[in-house]
Amino acid sequence: MRTTIARALPVHYAWIVAAVIFVTLLTGVGIRATPSVLIVPLEEAFGWSRTTISFAISINIVLFGLMGPFAAALMQQIGIRRTILLALALLTASVAASTLMTEPWQLILSWGIAVGLGTGVTTLVLGATIVNRWFAKNQGLVMGFITASTATGQLVFLPLLAAVIAAEGWRSAAWITAAAAAVMIPVVALLLPENPADIGLRPYGATADVPPPPPRANPIVVAFAALGRASKSGGFWLLFASFFVCGASTNGLIGTHLISYCIDHGIPEVQGAGLLAAMGIFDLFGTTASGWLSDRYDSRWLLFWYYGLRGLALLYLPYSGFSLYGLSLFAVFYGLDWIATVPPTVRLTTQIFGKQDAPIIFGWIFTGHQLGAGATAFEAGALRALLGDYMAPVLISGSLCIIAALLVLRIGRGRAGEPAPVAA
Repeated sequence: MRTTIARALPVHYAWIVAAVIFVTLLTGVGIRATPSVLIVPLEEAFGWSRTTISFAISINIVLFGLMGPFAAALMQQIGIRRTILLALALLTASVAASTLMTEPWQLILSWGIAVGLGTGVTTLVLGATIVNRWFAKNQGLVMGFITASTATGQLVFLPLLAAVIAAEGWRSAAWITAAAAAVMIPVVALLLPENPADIGLRPYGATADVPPPPPRANPIVVAFAALGRASKSGGFWLLFASFFVCGASTNGLIGTHLISYCIDHGIPEVQGAGLLAAMGIFDLFGTTASGWLSDRYDSRWLLFWYYGLRGLALLYLPYSGFSLYGLSLFAVFYGLDWIATVPPTVRLTTQIFGKQDAPIIFGWIFTGHQLGAGATAFEAGALRALLGDYMAPVLISGSLCIIAALLVLRIGRGRAGEPAPVAA
Protein backbone atom coordinates (compact mmCIF):
# COMPACT_ATOMS: atom_id res chain seq x y z
CA MET A 1 0.00 0.00 0.00
CA ARG A 2 2.76 2.47 0.94
CA THR A 3 4.57 1.61 -2.32
CA THR A 4 1.50 2.53 -4.39
CA ILE A 5 1.00 5.76 -2.45
CA ALA A 6 4.71 6.67 -2.69
CA ARG A 7 4.75 6.31 -6.47
CA ALA A 8 1.52 8.30 -6.86
CA LEU A 9 2.75 11.27 -4.85
CA PRO A 10 3.96 14.40 -6.68
CA VAL A 11 6.96 14.59 -4.32
CA HIS A 12 9.54 12.03 -3.24
CA TYR A 13 8.30 10.01 -0.25
CA ALA A 14 11.43 11.05 1.66
CA TRP A 15 9.72 14.40 2.30
CA ILE A 16 6.74 12.59 3.85
CA VAL A 17 9.15 10.70 6.09
CA ALA A 18 10.84 13.99 7.07
CA ALA A 19 7.44 15.46 7.97
CA VAL A 20 6.54 12.41 10.11
CA ILE A 21 9.87 12.63 11.94
CA PHE A 22 9.39 16.40 12.40
CA VAL A 23 6.06 15.81 14.17
CA THR A 24 7.49 12.88 16.17
CA LEU A 25 10.41 14.98 17.42
CA LEU A 26 8.05 17.89 18.06
CA THR A 27 5.98 15.64 20.34
CA GLY A 28 9.01 14.20 22.11
CA VAL A 29 10.56 17.61 22.74
CA GLY A 30 7.23 18.98 23.96
CA ILE A 31 6.95 16.14 26.49
CA ARG A 32 10.57 16.51 27.59
CA ALA A 33 10.15 20.27 28.06
CA THR A 34 6.90 20.00 30.03
CA PRO A 35 8.64 19.91 33.45
CA SER A 36 9.78 23.52 32.87
CA VAL A 37 6.16 24.67 33.36
CA LEU A 38 5.65 22.23 36.27
CA ILE A 39 8.37 23.58 38.58
CA VAL A 40 6.27 26.21 40.36
CA PRO A 41 2.97 24.22 40.29
CA LEU A 42 4.68 21.19 41.87
CA GLU A 43 6.30 23.42 44.49
CA GLU A 44 2.87 24.78 45.39
CA ALA A 45 1.03 21.44 45.19
CA PHE A 46 3.44 19.25 47.18
CA GLY A 47 5.85 21.63 48.91
CA TRP A 48 8.82 20.04 47.13
CA SER A 49 11.94 22.20 46.89
CA ARG A 50 13.17 23.61 43.59
CA THR A 51 16.39 21.65 44.08
CA THR A 52 14.42 18.36 44.27
CA ILE A 53 12.37 19.17 41.17
CA SER A 54 15.48 20.35 39.30
CA PHE A 55 17.19 17.06 40.19
CA ALA A 56 14.38 15.08 38.53
CA ILE A 57 14.57 17.33 35.47
CA SER A 58 18.34 16.92 35.28
CA ILE A 59 17.94 13.12 35.23
CA ASN A 60 15.38 13.54 32.45
CA ILE A 61 17.78 15.68 30.42
CA VAL A 62 20.84 13.44 30.92
CA LEU A 63 18.96 10.27 29.94
CA PHE A 64 17.47 12.17 26.99
CA GLY A 65 21.02 12.52 25.68
CA LEU A 66 22.55 9.29 26.98
CA MET A 67 19.99 7.22 25.07
CA GLY A 68 21.10 8.76 21.76
CA PRO A 69 23.92 6.41 20.69
CA PHE A 70 22.08 3.32 21.94
CA ALA A 71 18.89 4.42 20.21
CA ALA A 72 20.81 4.92 16.95
CA ALA A 73 22.34 1.44 17.29
CA LEU A 74 18.94 -0.06 18.19
CA MET A 75 17.43 1.54 15.07
CA GLN A 76 20.07 -0.23 12.98
CA GLN A 77 19.23 -3.58 14.57
CA ILE A 78 15.43 -3.76 15.11
CA GLY A 79 14.38 -0.91 12.83
CA ILE A 80 13.49 2.74 13.17
CA ARG A 81 9.73 2.23 13.31
CA ARG A 82 9.80 -0.42 16.05
CA THR A 83 12.20 1.65 18.15
CA ILE A 84 10.01 4.76 17.92
CA LEU A 85 6.82 2.84 18.69
CA LEU A 86 8.37 1.37 21.85
CA ALA A 87 9.43 4.85 22.97
CA LEU A 88 5.99 6.38 22.34
CA ALA A 89 4.31 3.58 24.30
CA LEU A 90 6.66 4.18 27.25
CA LEU A 91 5.95 7.93 27.16
CA THR A 92 2.20 7.44 27.05
CA ALA A 93 2.21 5.10 30.05
CA SER A 94 4.72 6.98 32.22
CA VAL A 95 3.25 10.46 31.73
CA ALA A 96 -0.28 9.19 32.38
CA ALA A 97 0.94 7.40 35.53
CA SER A 98 2.58 10.61 36.81
CA THR A 99 -0.88 12.08 37.52
CA LEU A 100 -1.05 9.68 40.49
CA MET A 101 2.28 10.68 42.07
CA THR A 102 2.46 11.94 45.66
CA GLU A 103 6.15 11.47 46.56
CA PRO A 104 9.39 12.91 45.10
CA TRP A 105 10.70 9.46 44.11
CA GLN A 106 7.65 9.04 41.88
CA LEU A 107 8.50 12.34 40.17
CA ILE A 108 12.04 11.08 39.60
CA LEU A 109 10.80 7.71 38.29
CA SER A 110 8.16 9.12 35.90
CA TRP A 111 9.27 12.56 34.66
CA GLY A 112 12.94 11.83 35.36
CA ILE A 113 13.81 8.26 34.32
CA ALA A 114 10.90 7.04 32.16
CA VAL A 115 10.37 10.28 30.24
CA GLY A 116 14.15 10.68 29.82
CA LEU A 117 14.45 7.19 28.33
CA GLY A 118 11.40 7.58 26.08
CA THR A 119 12.23 11.00 24.70
CA GLY A 120 15.86 9.89 24.36
CA VAL A 121 14.77 7.85 21.33
CA THR A 122 12.92 10.79 19.74
CA THR A 123 15.96 13.05 19.65
CA LEU A 124 18.07 14.71 16.98
CA VAL A 125 19.89 11.37 16.63
CA LEU A 126 16.69 10.09 15.03
CA GLY A 127 16.78 13.07 12.67
CA ALA A 128 20.40 12.36 11.73
CA THR A 129 19.57 8.70 11.07
CA ILE A 130 16.64 9.61 8.81
CA VAL A 131 18.65 12.22 6.89
CA ASN A 132 21.48 9.78 6.20
CA ARG A 133 19.08 7.01 5.17
CA TRP A 134 16.54 8.91 3.08
CA PHE A 135 18.43 11.88 1.57
CA ALA A 136 21.46 11.94 -0.72
CA LYS A 137 21.27 15.71 -1.28
CA ASN A 138 19.98 18.74 0.66
CA GLN A 139 20.99 16.94 3.85
CA GLY A 140 21.85 20.16 5.71
CA LEU A 141 18.55 21.79 4.77
CA VAL A 142 16.53 18.74 5.83
CA MET A 143 18.45 18.40 9.10
CA GLY A 144 17.77 22.07 9.79
CA PHE A 145 14.06 21.54 9.12
CA ILE A 146 13.88 18.48 11.36
CA THR A 147 15.92 20.19 14.09
CA ALA A 148 13.48 23.11 14.05
CA SER A 149 10.92 20.70 15.54
CA THR A 150 12.53 21.48 18.90
CA ALA A 151 11.47 25.09 18.58
CA THR A 152 8.05 24.19 17.23
CA GLY A 153 7.56 21.77 20.13
CA GLN A 154 8.00 24.63 22.55
CA LEU A 155 5.77 26.84 20.44
CA VAL A 156 2.95 24.28 20.44
CA PHE A 157 3.21 22.81 23.93
CA LEU A 158 4.46 25.32 26.48
CA PRO A 159 1.97 28.21 26.13
CA LEU A 160 -0.89 25.71 25.90
CA LEU A 161 0.27 23.77 28.95
CA ALA A 162 0.91 26.94 30.96
CA ALA A 163 -2.64 28.13 30.23
CA VAL A 164 -4.09 24.71 31.12
CA ILE A 165 -2.13 24.60 34.38
CA ALA A 166 -3.37 28.08 35.32
CA ALA A 167 -6.98 27.08 34.64
CA GLU A 168 -7.19 23.37 35.45
CA GLY A 169 -4.03 22.35 37.33
CA TRP A 170 -0.88 20.43 36.46
CA ARG A 171 -2.56 17.01 36.09
CA SER A 172 -4.58 18.21 33.11
CA ALA A 173 -1.35 19.26 31.41
CA ALA A 174 0.10 15.78 32.04
CA TRP A 175 -2.94 14.14 30.42
CA ILE A 176 -2.53 16.34 27.34
CA THR A 177 1.11 15.30 26.87
CA ALA A 178 0.23 11.62 27.38
CA ALA A 179 -2.49 11.91 24.73
CA ALA A 180 -0.06 13.57 22.31
CA ALA A 181 2.32 10.59 22.59
CA ALA A 182 -0.56 8.14 22.11
CA VAL A 183 -1.78 9.91 18.95
CA MET A 184 1.64 9.55 17.32
CA ILE A 185 1.67 5.74 17.61
CA PRO A 186 -0.68 5.05 14.64
CA VAL A 187 0.90 7.88 12.61
CA VAL A 188 4.35 6.30 12.84
CA ALA A 189 3.01 2.76 12.36
CA LEU A 190 1.19 3.66 9.14
CA LEU A 191 3.40 6.27 7.46
CA LEU A 192 7.03 5.41 8.27
CA PRO A 193 8.72 2.79 6.04
CA GLU A 194 12.01 1.39 7.23
CA ASN A 195 14.06 2.16 4.10
CA PRO A 196 13.50 3.76 0.69
CA ALA A 197 14.08 0.34 -0.89
CA ASP A 198 11.08 -1.06 1.03
CA ILE A 199 8.78 1.05 -1.15
CA GLY A 200 10.79 0.70 -4.34
CA LEU A 201 12.67 4.01 -4.12
CA ARG A 202 16.21 5.31 -3.82
CA PRO A 203 17.11 8.03 -1.30
CA TYR A 204 16.15 11.49 -2.49
CA GLY A 205 18.79 12.71 -4.97
CA ALA A 206 20.58 9.34 -5.18
CA THR A 207 21.74 8.23 -8.65
CA ALA A 208 22.66 4.67 -7.64
CA ASP A 209 21.42 2.00 -5.27
CA VAL A 210 22.63 2.32 -1.69
CA PRO A 211 24.61 -0.50 -0.03
CA PRO A 212 22.67 -2.92 2.18
CA PRO A 213 22.39 -2.12 5.90
CA PRO A 214 25.10 -3.46 8.24
CA PRO A 215 24.64 -6.97 9.68
CA ARG A 216 22.65 -7.18 12.89
CA ALA A 217 24.63 -7.04 16.12
CA ASN A 218 24.16 -6.21 19.78
CA PRO A 219 23.19 -2.48 19.92
CA ILE A 220 25.28 -1.92 23.07
CA VAL A 221 28.35 -3.42 21.39
CA VAL A 222 27.72 -1.37 18.25
CA ALA A 223 27.36 1.86 20.23
CA PHE A 224 30.53 1.36 22.29
CA ALA A 225 32.53 0.18 19.29
CA ALA A 226 31.66 3.41 17.48
CA LEU A 227 32.65 5.39 20.59
CA GLY A 228 35.98 3.55 20.68
CA ARG A 229 36.73 4.58 17.10
CA ALA A 230 35.57 8.15 17.63
CA SER A 231 37.51 8.63 20.87
CA LYS A 232 40.78 8.50 18.90
CA SER A 233 39.82 11.69 17.08
CA GLY A 234 40.54 15.13 18.49
CA GLY A 235 37.67 16.42 16.38
CA PHE A 236 35.24 14.20 18.30
CA TRP A 237 36.27 15.64 21.67
CA LEU A 238 36.05 19.22 20.39
CA LEU A 239 32.55 18.56 19.05
CA PHE A 240 31.64 16.81 22.31
CA ALA A 241 32.88 19.75 24.40
CA SER A 242 31.15 22.36 22.26
CA PHE A 243 27.87 20.44 22.36
CA PHE A 244 28.22 20.15 26.17
CA VAL A 245 28.16 23.95 26.22
CA CYS A 246 25.29 24.01 23.73
CA GLY A 247 23.16 21.88 26.06
CA ALA A 248 24.18 23.87 29.12
CA SER A 249 23.06 27.12 27.52
CA THR A 250 19.81 25.86 25.95
CA ASN A 251 17.91 22.93 27.47
CA GLY A 252 19.66 23.13 30.82
CA LEU A 253 19.35 26.86 31.46
CA ILE A 254 16.83 28.64 29.25
CA GLY A 255 14.60 25.67 28.42
CA THR A 256 14.31 24.62 32.08
CA HIS A 257 14.55 27.83 34.09
CA LEU A 258 13.53 30.81 31.94
CA ILE A 259 9.87 30.63 33.01
CA SER A 260 10.89 30.52 36.69
CA TYR A 261 13.38 33.36 36.03
CA CYS A 262 10.52 35.43 34.60
CA ILE A 263 8.29 34.62 37.61
CA ASP A 264 11.10 35.87 39.90
CA HIS A 265 10.83 39.21 38.09
CA GLY A 266 7.06 39.47 38.40
CA ILE A 267 6.19 38.07 34.95
CA PRO A 268 3.29 35.54 35.06
CA GLU A 269 3.96 31.93 34.06
CA VAL A 270 1.77 32.12 30.93
CA GLN A 271 3.71 35.16 29.68
CA GLY A 272 7.01 33.44 30.44
CA ALA A 273 5.89 30.44 28.39
CA GLY A 274 4.85 32.87 25.65
CA LEU A 275 8.39 34.26 25.62
CA LEU A 276 9.75 30.75 25.06
CA ALA A 277 7.21 30.27 22.29
CA ALA A 278 8.31 33.52 20.62
CA MET A 279 11.90 32.31 20.76
CA GLY A 280 10.67 29.09 19.18
CA ILE A 281 9.27 31.00 16.22
CA PHE A 282 12.59 32.71 15.58
CA ASP A 283 14.46 29.44 16.03
CA LEU A 284 12.23 27.77 13.44
CA PHE A 285 13.65 30.20 10.87
CA GLY A 286 17.16 30.33 12.32
CA THR A 287 17.72 26.58 12.42
CA THR A 288 16.26 25.96 8.97
CA ALA A 289 18.50 28.73 7.60
CA SER A 290 21.44 27.15 9.44
CA GLY A 291 20.84 23.90 7.57
CA TRP A 292 20.84 25.76 4.25
CA LEU A 293 24.06 27.56 5.21
CA SER A 294 25.78 24.33 6.30
CA ASP A 295 25.30 22.96 2.77
CA ARG A 296 27.30 25.92 1.44
CA TYR A 297 29.78 27.26 4.02
CA ASP A 298 32.45 26.02 6.44
CA SER A 299 30.60 24.54 9.42
CA ARG A 300 33.35 25.53 11.85
CA TRP A 301 32.87 29.23 11.14
CA LEU A 302 29.11 28.87 11.37
CA LEU A 303 29.54 27.33 14.82
CA PHE A 304 31.93 30.11 15.82
CA TRP A 305 29.30 32.76 15.09
CA TYR A 306 26.45 30.77 16.63
CA TYR A 307 28.20 30.16 19.96
CA GLY A 308 29.65 33.66 20.09
CA LEU A 309 26.33 35.41 19.49
CA ARG A 310 24.52 33.11 21.92
CA GLY A 311 27.08 33.91 24.60
CA LEU A 312 26.61 37.65 24.09
CA ALA A 313 22.82 37.25 24.31
CA LEU A 314 23.09 35.38 27.62
CA LEU A 315 25.52 37.90 29.08
CA TYR A 316 22.98 40.60 28.18
CA LEU A 317 19.93 38.87 29.73
CA PRO A 318 20.47 39.77 33.44
CA TYR A 319 20.86 43.42 32.44
CA SER A 320 17.79 43.53 30.17
CA GLY A 321 15.66 44.87 33.00
CA PHE A 322 13.10 42.18 32.08
CA SER A 323 11.15 44.89 30.29
CA LEU A 324 9.08 44.21 27.19
CA TYR A 325 11.78 45.79 24.99
CA GLY A 326 14.68 44.06 26.77
CA LEU A 327 13.14 40.60 26.67
CA SER A 328 11.97 41.04 23.08
CA LEU A 329 15.52 41.89 22.02
CA PHE A 330 16.83 38.82 23.84
CA ALA A 331 14.11 36.60 22.33
CA VAL A 332 15.01 37.62 18.79
CA PHE A 333 18.78 37.13 19.04
CA TYR A 334 18.72 34.06 21.27
CA GLY A 335 15.79 32.52 19.40
CA LEU A 336 17.48 32.73 15.98
CA ASP A 337 20.48 30.95 17.52
CA TRP A 338 18.70 28.48 19.84
CA ILE A 339 19.71 25.20 18.18
CA ALA A 340 21.23 26.48 14.95
CA THR A 341 24.36 24.59 16.03
CA VAL A 342 22.86 21.20 15.15
CA PRO A 343 23.07 21.11 11.30
CA PRO A 344 26.76 22.14 11.12
CA THR A 345 27.62 19.74 13.97
CA VAL A 346 25.91 16.85 12.17
CA ARG A 347 27.68 17.81 8.93
CA LEU A 348 31.10 17.88 10.60
CA THR A 349 30.39 14.52 12.23
CA THR A 350 29.50 12.98 8.87
CA GLN A 351 32.57 14.49 7.19
CA ILE A 352 34.90 13.10 9.84
CA PHE A 353 33.39 9.67 10.51
CA GLY A 354 31.41 8.69 7.40
CA LYS A 355 27.70 8.11 6.82
CA GLN A 356 27.45 4.71 8.52
CA ASP A 357 29.09 5.66 11.82
CA ALA A 358 27.88 9.27 11.87
CA PRO A 359 24.41 8.75 13.45
CA ILE A 360 25.81 6.68 16.33
CA ILE A 361 28.78 9.00 16.91
CA PHE A 362 26.50 12.03 16.74
CA GLY A 363 24.51 10.20 19.42
CA TRP A 364 27.59 10.26 21.65
CA ILE A 365 28.17 13.92 20.85
CA PHE A 366 24.52 14.59 21.69
CA THR A 367 25.14 12.79 25.00
CA GLY A 368 27.63 15.58 25.74
CA HIS A 369 24.88 18.08 24.91
CA GLN A 370 22.53 16.54 27.45
CA LEU A 371 25.22 16.05 30.11
CA GLY A 372 25.79 19.81 29.90
CA ALA A 373 22.04 20.41 29.98
CA GLY A 374 21.48 18.11 32.96
CA ALA A 375 24.37 19.55 34.94
CA THR A 376 23.19 23.11 34.32
CA ALA A 377 19.52 22.32 35.05
CA PHE A 378 20.56 21.12 38.52
CA GLU A 379 23.29 23.76 39.00
CA ALA A 380 20.98 26.64 38.09
CA GLY A 381 18.25 25.39 40.42
CA ALA A 382 20.74 24.90 43.27
CA LEU A 383 22.34 28.34 42.76
CA ARG A 384 18.88 29.94 42.61
CA ALA A 385 17.99 28.28 45.93
CA LEU A 386 21.35 29.35 47.46
CA LEU A 387 21.65 32.89 46.08
CA GLY A 388 18.01 33.77 45.48
CA ASP A 389 18.63 34.74 41.84
CA TYR A 390 19.54 33.21 38.47
CA MET A 391 22.22 35.76 37.53
CA ALA A 392 25.21 33.53 38.36
CA PRO A 393 24.19 30.51 36.25
CA VAL A 394 23.20 32.78 33.33
CA LEU A 395 26.60 34.51 33.34
CA ILE A 396 28.40 31.16 33.64
CA SER A 397 26.59 29.76 30.59
CA GLY A 398 27.22 32.92 28.57
CA SER A 399 30.96 32.74 29.32
CA LEU A 400 31.09 29.05 28.36
CA CYS A 401 29.55 29.91 24.97
CA ILE A 402 32.36 32.38 24.25
CA ILE A 403 34.91 29.65 25.06
CA ALA A 404 33.07 27.16 22.80
CA ALA A 405 33.18 29.68 19.93
CA LEU A 406 36.96 29.57 20.06
CA LEU A 407 37.16 25.79 20.51
CA VAL A 408 35.21 24.91 17.35
CA LEU A 409 37.76 26.68 15.14
CA ARG A 410 40.27 24.01 16.22
CA ILE A 411 38.26 21.17 14.61
CA GLY A 412 40.42 19.76 11.81
CA ARG A 413 43.13 22.35 12.48
CA GLY A 414 46.37 21.29 14.07
CA ARG A 415 47.08 18.30 16.24
CA ALA A 416 44.27 18.82 18.77
CA GLY A 417 41.54 18.85 16.20
CA GLU A 418 42.90 16.49 13.55
CA PRO A 419 40.39 13.67 12.91
CA ALA A 420 41.87 10.21 13.21
CA PRO A 421 41.20 7.68 10.43
CA VAL A 422 38.09 5.69 11.28
CA ALA A 423 37.29 2.25 9.90
CA ALA A 424 34.07 1.97 7.91
